[in-house]
Amino acid sequence: MDVNPTPDPVTARNILTGLREIMASSTNAQSKLNQVVDTIADAVSSEVCSIYLRREGVLELYATHGLNQEAVHLTKLALGQGLTGYIAKNVETLNLDEAAAHPDFQYRPETGEEKFHSFAGVPIIRNQKAVGVLCAQHIEPRKYLEEEIEAFQTAAMVLSELISNAELIDENSVEATEATDSGAIRLSGLQLVKGKASGYAVFHQPRVKIEHTVAEDTEAERHRVYSAFDKMRLQIDLMTNQAEFGVGGEHEEVLETYKMFAYDEGWSRRINEAIDSGLTAEAAIERVQQHTRMRMRQIDDPLLADRMHDLEDLANRLLRIVSGQMGTAATLGLRQDTILLARNLGPAELLEYDRRRLKGVVLEEGSLTAHVTIIARAMGIPILGQVQNIRQNVRENDHLLLNVDDNILFVRPNQSMEESFEAQVELSQKKRATYMALRDKEPVTLDGTRIDLNINAGLRDDVGMLKLTGADGIGLFRTEFQFLVAAAMPGRSGQLRLYRDVLDAAGDKPVVFRTVDIGGDKPLAYFQASEQKEENPAMGWRAVRIGLERDALMKVQARALLEASAGRKLNVMFPLIAEPWEFDEARAVFEKQLEFLKKRKKQLPVSIRYGAMLEVPALAECLDLIAPRLDFLSVGTNDLTQFLFAADRSNPKLAERFDWLSPAILRFLGRLSREADSLDIQLGVCGEMGGRPLEALALLGLGITSLSITPASVGPIKAMIRSTNLADITALMQTLIAQPSKNSRSTLETWAREQQIDLG
Repeated sequence: MDVNPTPDPVTARNILTGLREIMASSTNAQSKLNQVVDTIADAVSSEVCSIYLRREGVLELYATHGLNQEAVHLTKLALGQGLTGYIAKNVETLNLDEAAAHPDFQYRPETGEEKFHSFAGVPIIRNQKAVGVLCAQHIEPRKYLEEEIEAFQTAAMVLSELISNAELIDENSVEATEATDSGAIRLSGLQLVKGKASGYAVFHQPRVKIEHTVAEDTEAERHRVYSAFDKMRLQIDLMTNQAEFGVGGEHEEVLETYKMFAYDEGWSRRINEAIDSGLTAEAAIERVQQHTRMRMRQIDDPLLADRMHDLEDLANRLLRIVSGQMGTAATLGLRQDTILLARNLGPAELLEYDRRRLKGVVLEEGSLTAHVTIIARAMGIPILGQVQNIRQNVRENDHLLLNVDDNILFVRPNQSMEESFEAQVELSQKKRATYMALRDKEPVTLDGTRIDLNINAGLRDDVGMLKLTGADGIGLFRTEFQFLVAAAMPGRSGQLRLYRDVLDAAGDKPVVFRTVDIGGDKPLAYFQASEQKEENPAMGWRAVRIGLERDALMKVQARALLEASAGRKLNVMFPLIAEPWEFDEARAVFEKQLEFLKKRKKQLPVSIRYGAMLEVPALAECLDLIAPRLDFLSVGTNDLTQFLFAADRSNPKLAERFDWLSPAILRFLGRLSREADSLDIQLGVCGEMGGRPLEALALLGLGITSLSITPASVGPIKAMIRSTNLADITALMQTLIAQPSKNSRSTLETWAREQQIDLG
């Protein structure tokens, strides 16, 4: 005899047909729920089927087939209590062949459930909140079939509509419970962009509200989904830098992955099968999405998990299209001082917001070197990243106090929190006033060494910060930003206008233009850099590698830069140079365009300086080979760090794992500085490391005296420089490199405080 019988596969349509008849009946809500559990239990050959609903903050057993009827309305569970409470709290599906083996299992004697082994449960979801749980139990140990779990999810969706219409739950009280509305709370996260801000909570993507789950016309629903797929695929093909920057943070959303899923027949087939079962288009997408979430929680492989997150984000896009709820908070417009909340943001998405109203950003993911972080830093918008359970703790329009300096977000602050925050803001304003007073002061150390202090930029408006900060020039102008926010490839005339405007605004101050650094975490929707999907895009076909292969791209940019610099000095550098021949070929593109313009009697730059970015460690081993042809070298510490440590800089799990003040980084930069000096190569740093006072102090001690940083960092870095004795920090760094301490950061910070160096 088979002790683990497997039932015949059951389709969601079988259950939905029965539920439709129950919903259409004239009986009361309790009677309908009783019929629902009987119908589901019979369909999946389960001894038990039960419905728990959320009322007054707890889960109440509302209907059951197979458990003691006396337990109905008597058995109550707190959120997180037992398997049912676990499902409701985590909005997660469970499918167990031995329920008692789960760490959250809890036996309730009044139900008579001790003889049952198998357990499956799905959340009943309304407006993305668990308002109840539908569960089934079986005497024999077995896992329920995937078809059965999908059938449960379908039934749960219909139940959400039934119980809402019958007002069996108070949806407002559920919202209040989810948002911990008992008072002020404090959340913590990862400091991405320093700053303080007060404002009201606005979610980047408002929730899609699914009003109807049961379809009246299956073919009409199918047509709606087909139409939505067409629109979504068109968006993916033409979108201007949305999906490619979504770092699912769970991780990075590469455009090619988006396309792969957007055109995946298996995904669209599953949605169509859900519609065949009798669901509306919105409900069908949501049911498939619930199944995806369940699979995501079962995946241990980070790469596969990333791909599943890509699919979930794409499903959200499809759901918004089919429901007609496409707008983000940016398109709807900000009406008051706002703290924006999101899972993650792309740089272009951030730029869509009204800077006058946007005061700060809170992300569930995010990393220090993600490009949205870099842009926000340039814009002076504080960002707190890796804040968990934002949706559970914050409601739309809640008052928020954001203090990224201390890694804190206050939600619905009380009076004492507000008073403390106001005092800190006042202190910060005094500091800013102090930094402003340094604007016209030279960045000179106490022992007389002049430090070259520049700003990083990428937008036309950034150039105005030269005057406001008193910086020496622009040490890194990221030309790719123009490409990232454009709907199509910028032509020569458009590039020419931008570069000329930048040079005009900079006046007699130098500007270093970096050629387009696209690919990797900066793919363009309108430009396919690689024919193949890359598993490690940061180390793949990007930056100068694309420029040399697609030489028309670099030729157009070279000519635009040369023409814009007519009668002026042109400083240009190439990103991601790994070997000397790459630099030589990139320089040759410019030289050929220069010859082209000469022949046409065009006015030329008075001089051209060619530089390279050192991000790939391999280049450091070839400096003597490239030195005769290299005018300057700029270290990109963001990429350099991830390549040295083999750590994806956009992976939130690695965001704090590696320290810029670790012996490996310091020793590498120390050797690089000494060799560059011996070869008479002008060396600078243009990465985020140079914009942090303690890290910049270490760079000075390593002999690096040229920094290019965000405008907001100029004041603090200048204050640090003017309070530092270069000879003393040089001696300390030599000791730290030769004999590293257990914690170099702590050692350096303690020494700096003792020397009364201004670290901000």
